[in-house]
Amino acid sequence: MELVSRNRCFEGEQAVYKHASDVCGVDMTFAVYLPPQARREPVPVLWYLSGLTCTHENAMTKGGFQKYASEQGIALVFPDTSPRGEGVADDEAYDLGIGAGFYLNATQQPWQPHFQMYDYVVKELRDLVLDKLPIMDRHGITGHSMGGHGALTIAMRNPSLFVSLSAFAPIMNPSQSDWGRKQFSAYLGEDESTWSQYDATILMSEAGWHGDILIDQGADDQFIDLLRPQAFAEAATKRRQPCVLRTHAGHDHSYFFVSSFAEDHVHWHAERLHDH
Repeated sequence: MELVSRNRCFEGEQAVYKHASDVCGVDMTFAVYLPPQARREPVPVLWYLSGLTCTHENAMTKGGFQKYASEQGIALVFPDTSPRGEGVADDEAYDLGIGAGFYLNATQQPWQPHFQMYDYVVKELRDLVLDKLPIMDRHGITGHSMGGHGALTIAMRNPSLFVSLSAFAPIMNPSQSDWGRKQFSAYLGEDESTWSQYDATILMSEAGWHGDILIDQGADDQFIDLLRPQAFAEAATKRRQPCVLRTHAGHDHSYFFVSSFAEDHVHWHAERLHDH
């Protein structure tokens, strides 16, 4: 790992690293916050997956998670949202291509060679931070919008790898939404049977989650019809899944919303990570 930057932050350390990714075939950049407790011993970690058009930097600078992670003694990992660089396929639309990896493994051209974000997060980056940083093998995962979709699907598909799960305004039913059908068709092809592994509502109906889930949603979210929270709520209810789905009056889809509830989510994860 090549150190890009390092800053003191709430008595801990906010760092950005770059590394060569075998999975994505390009150099990838990610951010890590290590709380002061990590100077003494390895600490649990909360993964934060960002949304469309974002990089590792958005939540790192706008989310306000570090203060609470420092208090609770947990690390934060902020991956990028897609591969980037020379030769990486892209599209003119903001919601496809670079910045819009959807945390899946693409099977179609021209996306397949680099857009392998599911394996990157679940396998390669996970192994890297466990090997190189004072982080213990005890993980929670959260995310915003497209990243919330990633958090829900990755956790439900890998229940043995994650202790705790939450999301901010996630895309909950992408196979039935314009934020999903367009991207899944491009990345995965027209066979919709291959899409279900990346749809949180379908995964909830089929498998559920071994613990409880916290989801926050803004009532004035301008994209709420694309997110389809009602579909996920219905699936969770049918499965009798322990799930706290909170809808907040006046809140939209922005990082003002995310930062308003960052403390709640860090505390939620810390309670479960430390008790595990």
